[in-house]
Amino acid sequence: MNTRNDPSTLASSSLPRRQKPHSGMVWRRIKNTCVFLVTVLCALLAVSVLVFILGYLLWHGGTALNWAFFTQLPKPVGESGGGIANAIVGSASLILIAAAIGIPIGFLGAIYLVEYGGTKFNFLVRYAADLLNGVPSIVVGVFAYTAVVLHTHHFSAWAGGFALGLMMIPTTLRGTEEILRLVPLELREAAAALGAPHWKIIFTVVIPVAARGILTGIMLAVARIAGETAPLLFTSFGNQFWSRGLNEPTASLPVQIYTYAISPYDDWHRQAWAAGLVLLMGVLLTNIIVRTFLRPKAQTV
Repeated sequence: MNTRNDPSTLASSSLPRRQKPHSGMVWRRIKNTCVFLVTVLCALLAVSVLVFILGYLLWHGGTALNWAFFTQLPKPVGESGGGIANAIVGSASLILIAAAIGIPIGFLGAIYLVEYGGTKFNFLVRYAADLLNGVPSIVVGVFAYTAVVLHTHHFSAWAGGFALGLMMIPTTLRGTEEILRLVPLELREAAAALGAPHWKIIFTVVIPVAARGILTGIMLAVARIAGETAPLLFTSFGNQFWSRGLNEPTASLPVQIYTYAISPYDDWHRQAWAAGLVLLMGVLLTNIIVRTFLRPKAQTV
């Protein structure tokens, strides 16, 4: 019997044969699954660290959180209760002074590097910014103490804001520079083709496009300095009362936490945990508010 031209035989021979997975393919799938599980685990660990810190602070300092804690001054040694109102206001003042110093210098310096600077000078500026970013905060505090406190002969909020402002400059400069470089060159060329001068292209085209990223970088710089303690020990020092001006020693949350944490009083220990929770929640809420306002809005047709 001739089966060469049998339709059923031809149909069966034309069907693709199911091949067994190659050992190399199986090994690649196993490695892909392992890498995926490791990345998921690392992501969960990164989130769990923040959750653990928040829970730990809330567990130890939650009992000290009340209205008086936010509105009253610290009590004398040996008395329980009191608050950190002066430290909250002092930290806000120090951050505002630091932002007034660090943000304009870092922001405008980044614009120069991206839009005007030369190759060699840009390298020197970036190298100096990276070195300044790596300088320990206590060294910055000693420098601010020598440059400001010794010349004015007293601690002050200005000296503390100056130290924190120096720490903000490299973070703001490098973050803004990277964001500005992401703006497409075609946008600049299109604006130039319409006859716009260079400065107008920067402030009406480049900066609006990169505004979300720039503000995010600025918030990272603010978050970095918000918890710095070492520079403030040499500059603003601290104050148990309300400061009558920016030329006097000023209380701050990091210094208040440090003072309470090393004290032998249990009530001060609870207030140190509570102050740490307030500081962390302040930074967290600020980031949430900024990201909410910077979220791209849905376009409707």
